[in-house]
Parts: sequence; C-alpha cells; structure tokens
Amino acid sequence: MKKQNDFQEKSSKFVKISLLTMKISRELRVGAFGIITLTLFIIGINFIKGKDLFHRSRTFYAVYNSTSGIQDAAPVSINGFNVGKVTDISFLSKSSSQILLEFTIYNPIFIPANSEARIFSLDLLGTKNVEIVLGNSSLPAQDGDTLIGSSQMSLSEEVNKQVAPIKEKAENLLSSLDTMVTVLQSVFNSETRKSINASFLSIQSTLTNLESTSYNLDTLVYGQRKRLERILFNVESITTNFRENDEKISNIISNFSLLSDTLARANIYGTLANLNIVLNKVADISEKIDKGEGSLGLLINDQKLYNNLNSSAAQLNALIEDMKINPYRYVNFSVFPPSKKRMGYTEPAVKE
Repeated sequence: MKKQNDFQEKSSKFVKISLLTMKISRELRVGAFGIITLTLFIIGINFIKGKDLFHRSRTFYAVYNSTSGIQDAAPVSINGFNVGKVTDISFLSKSSSQILLEFTIYNPIFIPANSEARIFSLDLLGTKNVEIVLGNSSLPAQDGDTLIGSSQMSLSEEVNKQVAPIKEKAENLLSSLDTMVTVLQSVFNSETRKSINASFLSIQSTLTNLESTSYNLDTLVYGQRKRLERILFNVESITTNFRENDEKISNIISNFSLLSDTLARANIYGTLANLNIVLNKVADISEKIDKGEGSLGLLINDQKLYNNLNSSAAQLNALIEDMKINPYRYVNFSVFPPSKKRMGYTEPAVKE
C-alpha cells in the first residue's frame, strides 16, 4: 500500500511538472510567434514605404514647387540604374506650399554635393521617377543633405506647351474666317452675284475674242511669212553692213566728235550776240520802211512815186526798144543827112 501511494504521489508530481512545462512552452511559442509577426509587419510596412532594413542606406532631401505627380516608393535612378526609392513626400512647412521630397539611396555610389534631383517622366503614361544628375563637386553629399530639386516637363506638358500657341492662332484664324464669311455674306448679295455672273460672261467673251485674235494673228503671220523672211533678211543685211563698216562708222563718230569739239571751242555766243544785233538793226530798218521814213520807205509806201517810176521805166523801155529798131535816129555816121521820114519818130506799141 505504501508503495502504491508513493507511486501515485510521484505520478501526480510528474503530471504537474509536465503540465507546467507544456504551459510555459505554449507561452513561449505564442510570444515568439507574436514577435516574428510584428517583425514581419514592420518589415512589410517599410518595404511598402520603400525602405530596406537589411541594407545600409543614405537619406537625401530635395525641395520642389510641385511634385509633378511623383508617388511614394517611386524609383530613384542614376543614368537609368535604380539606386533607391522615394520614402516620403510632405510640405516643407505649415506656412509653405513647397514640397519636401525624401528619398533613400541604397547603392554606395559617390554622389557629389552639387548633384541635382530631377523629376522626369519615365514613359508616355506620365509615370514620374527621380533621376540623380551627378554634379562636378569633389565633396560627397552626406546623409541627410538637401540636393538641388528640379522638374522636367512631361510629354503631355511639352505637347501642351507646343500646341498652345497653335491653338491660339487657330482660334484667331477661325475668328477671322468667321468675320470674313460674315463680310462676304453681306457683300455678295443677289445683285452682287448677278454682277459677278455678268463679269464672268464678259471675261468668257473676252477670252473668245482673244482666241479669235490670236487665230487671226497666227493666220496673218503664216500668210506674211515670206515678207517677214525678207524683212529679217534685210535686217540681217543691215546689221552685216554695220558690222563690216564698223571702222567707217567709228571714223564718222570720231569726226562728229571733233566737229562738236570745234563748235564747243568756237565763240558761238559772241556770233549769236552779233547776229542778234544785226537782226535788231534789220528790224529797226524794216520798221522805218513800214512807217515811210527814208528814201526806201518813201519809195515803197508812196504809191504816186511808184506809179511815176513805173511810167518812167516803161518810157525808158520804149526808148531802148526804139533805139534797137531805129538806131540811125540817134547815131548817124553818114555824110549825107538822113531823110525826115527816116528820122521821124513813131511811138511803139505798148505791150500789155
């Protein structure tokens, strides 16, 4: 009996120890599971944020006026190679509208202090990334430094920038066309259209006349082609003569030049002045003659004197005529005197 009681007592103690051991190991398992779950949760949250807890990293900042559509965990690249991620986007301060961008670099590449963090479009859909444009400084950028922030316009922004002036010009053109159409509608009324139709008919008639004229001209040229050939031949002959007598023509021109030089050296002005004086004197004489001054004036203007002179001239002419017919009346060389009949005078007949 005593052995049995000892066995039961030992058995109960063993059961109690086993139960206590099982209770402690369950709590350890629950605790370890909780720790592992919390660790995985923290790692997952940081992974979603773009943070890698298993690599040594550097954090940099950049300030922008606009994010241009950049998102958390956006890739950060250098020359197209991914070296980090964007880890946080926030306002620079409560009183500022500028954006503070935080990004983490996992690659140990050397980044100069004057490098530029530029936001650019990765594809046509407008996905934004950050590209580190390395500067030329010899000093490295330290963890926590602020790099120079800049933004590159997206394709749509570039297109909008290029299309905006064209759009404005197109709108102005459409407005001008609208105004022009309105003016044309007001100008080209029914009467104007009738006038235009009449003008086109006149133009058609004019073209028909021109066609007829050109046909007649062509016919005339065809009919007179031989004469035209002779004319052209004569022109060619004239030009040939000019070409063959070029030296003579040059001599003529030279002589004419010498003559013009001689006339230029002559005292033409003095000669003309003397001629003018002579002409003035002749004019004075003519004026005096017209007025009846002087002998010549009296002779020309006195009709009675003119008649007397005319009568005397007629009598003198009759006397000369009688002397030719009867010379013996005036000159006698005979020894015997002439008879009275021979010496008688008969008045000659006056010729009318």
